[in-house]
Amino acid sequence: MICTEQSLDRVNWNDQGLVPAIAQDHATGKVLMLAWMNREALRCTITEQRAVYWSRSRGRLWRKGEESGHVQRLHDIRLDCDADAILLSVEQVGGIACHTGREHCFFLRLGDGNWQEAEAVTKDPRAIYGGGNV
Repeated sequence: MICTEQSLDRVNWNDQGLVPAIAQDHATGKVLMLAWMNREALRCTITEQRAVYWSRSRGRLWRKGEESGHVQRLHDIRLDCDADAILLSVEQVGGIACHTGREHCFFLRLGDGNWQEAEAVTKDPRAIYGGGNV
């Protein structure tokens, strides 16, 4: 994959210069997470062949797995028909995509009017992040 200014210009960035990016497991098709990318994050993702996002809470680029080791290796990248959403096909190293220690971030299921945890923690986040605030 080659990153060009033309390819970056094709993206329909929102007013904050961001685009939602969905990470999907390349082997199973399971949706792992949704994050945001700015122009530089997309450029780095293509160049480095690993998922790099824009962290709105940190106000900086975030290389997935930089703290946890749970890197997302890029297999394919797609842009939707309106050019306003990115789909990353990735290999999720370590099998954990969520900072809660789960395989993916979509573990809450609506049932009886409440959101309920539908999937167990794979690894305690304190073991992943050293007991800090996760």
